[in-house]
Amino acid sequence: MEGTFIESAPMLKVSEMAENLIGSEILKIAAEINKKIEEGEKVYNFTVGDFDPTLFQIPEILKNEIAQAYLSDQTNYPPANGLLELREAISRYLHTRLGLEYNEDQILISSGARPLIYSIFKAVLDPNDKVIIPVPSWNNNHYAHLNYGSPVFIETDPEDNFLPTAEKLKSHIQDAKMITLCSPLNPTGTIFDRVQLTKICEMVIEENKKRGEYKKPIYMLFDQVYWNLIYGSNIHMDPVSLIPEMKNYTIFVDGISKSFAATGVRVGWGFGPLKVIQKMKAILGHIGAWAPKPEQTGLAKFFKYDDQIDAYLNNFKNQIHERLMTFHNGFQDLKEEGFKVDAIFPQSSIYLTVQLNLIGMKTPNGDRISNATDISRYLLKEGSIGIVPFYAFGASKNSTWFRISVGTCKLNDIEGFFSNLKEAIRKLS
Repeated sequence: MEGTFIESAPMLKVSEMAENLIGSEILKIAAEINKKIEEGEKVYNFTVGDFDPTLFQIPEILKNEIAQAYLSDQTNYPPANGLLELREAISRYLHTRLGLEYNEDQILISSGARPLIYSIFKAVLDPNDKVIIPVPSWNNNHYAHLNYGSPVFIETDPEDNFLPTAEKLKSHIQDAKMITLCSPLNPTGTIFDRVQLTKICEMVIEENKKRGEYKKPIYMLFDQVYWNLIYGSNIHMDPVSLIPEMKNYTIFVDGISKSFAATGVRVGWGFGPLKVIQKMKAILGHIGAWAPKPEQTGLAKFFKYDDQIDAYLNNFKNQIHERLMTFHNGFQDLKEEGFKVDAIFPQSSIYLTVQLNLIGMKTPNGDRISNATDISRYLLKEGSIGIVPFYAFGASKNSTWFRISVGTCKLNDIEGFFSNLKEAIRKLS
């Protein structure tokens, strides 16, 4: 067409960072699954850490308060660090629910947790600064790349619930500038116990005393987005409650996305040392990553309804836990039947950690399964099953561990999942 210029893609140059940025492994898996679904196939898709709104709705009061804020024309810019009434409400929420004392100036509101994590990396890391990333973990490798950090990946073990120990971290801490921790952990749904996290915090305190006040300390990014979804007698542990001195070095990430099935509502908050929070505010102010004002207004009002919050969480957790336990029990039944599978008992979140130890087996057409990618593709092809291998979260491609997400799971689909899984594994030799 006359006047149309077609770019010659091979000639285009972009930044080195962008050129080498790796796409999401989960999205790659999702693309294959969506193709099968579009072709009319029934797929048991438990990959995405999201909720089906027909199964899990946000709290009715929150929904109504957000709608009322729109009807009241609360549609102009919010403050860069978030509405004062929301930051005050979160300060109270942290005090009453977790016993953490942070004032409104130490809290930063954002459009979900992701901008907060990005701004933490940006605020505390200089180019080539060393950041310790236990794996499996969600996306920290990509945030390190985006911010020119130098990541050191520490592969964790099932015996430790896939959470790092002080012993594993000790040899890397001397010249590191940040440790990234998440509990409850995405992708595993496991949580730190008191001893495990205390030892890591003591190590951080000791290292920072050695550095003194004139050297940049080692900070801890602590992602606790799933802390409201903990089951049974398990208890959420955080660094500052265990060792108050960690308040100088811990930057928390939190939000409503998972606790209230509100992944699309996009309100998260970070809190931590005042100076770090102020610098994160400046970074996000330039990006414009604030949560919409009506959502902030509605959430500030919602947090006043303590009894309704408790009732919602109780019902929500029961429904999620029932799904997790049904999957767990199904895997234990298969294990007792002699199948090479296993599962870690559900502790928290919307995830179950399962093992499919199928490496070395042959498919019906004679192909040998050699890694987790092969397992994923085989299960999708032969069982119409979509789950996420731990290598998508930074673990080795030889890992035989996977994440099942139940936020989009109908209870009556679980029987079909196991029927397909059993048949697919029986075809292997």
